[in-house]
Amino acid sequence: MTDDYVHGYSEREAERLHDQAGTLRELLHFDTLFPPGSLVLEGGTGVGATTALVVERNPEVRWVSLDASWESLAEARAGLRSSPAGGRVRLCGGDLYRLPFADGTFDHVFICFVLEHLTRPEAVLAELLRVLRRGGSLTAVEGDHGSCYFHPETEAARRAWQCLIRVQADLGGDSCIGRRLYPLLAGAGLAGVRVSPRTVYCDPSRPEWMEGFVKKTIIPMVEGVRESAFARGYIDRPTWEQGIADLHRTGEAPQGTFLYAFFKGIGLKA
Repeated sequence: MTDDYVHGYSEREAERLHDQAGTLRELLHFDTLFPPGSLVLEGGTGVGATTALVVERNPEVRWVSLDASWESLAEARAGLRSSPAGGRVRLCGGDLYRLPFADGTFDHVFICFVLEHLTRPEAVLAELLRVLRRGGSLTAVEGDHGSCYFHPETEAARRAWQCLIRVQADLGGDSCIGRRLYPLLAGAGLAGVRVSPRTVYCDPSRPEWMEGFVKKTIIPMVEGVRESAFARGYIDRPTWEQGIADLHRTGEAPQGTFLYAFFKGIGLKA
């Protein structure tokens, strides 16, 4: 798979992914459940931040996690060693566009924050359906960077935020893909597609969300495209620094607020 990961593969990004997974665990995955005995494929496991959380919820499920980055797989393997669920996860390298599995191998497929990074998400969905048995489900979770609202809102903060969207688009991805999840899944041929929005709302009365989502998940994600945004001329350094400072204010008392929508879609292979 040649698609670029807009956030990079730094230690700080790995830390952000673990913070994100822990913060969003209940919101996104309280209902990520599979029948006992199922064989599930996770496409794009990354550093395994979400893998351990979901596998722990499914103690009688067999799990195969695939990723194109060997560095990420090594980190996932190290993390899973300390997880009670680690022994039930088989990690393997591979290309989502050319999966190393026979037709109909898996009972269910799970992908989380994967489609947004792909230049050809339709092709990957077709390949995932190829290895899914008839009657099996595909679950996809995606964010939508165009769905956010925050206070206080400044022009500099908005410009910094838009840099993330623009850089990812330059790489062939779509950081606003959440709103496209239903047509993507239905267009792939899945039956009975259901999409549910999962909204994060943060204000000072919810300090755990201000810390876990705004400060540890969202702002570091924007900060990750800093050099790419400068190189492309999307923003000047003073405006960037002011924008990041203003985004931090949205995660602080007494008046900061932040809202963002994720989308979770499930469909069946007819």
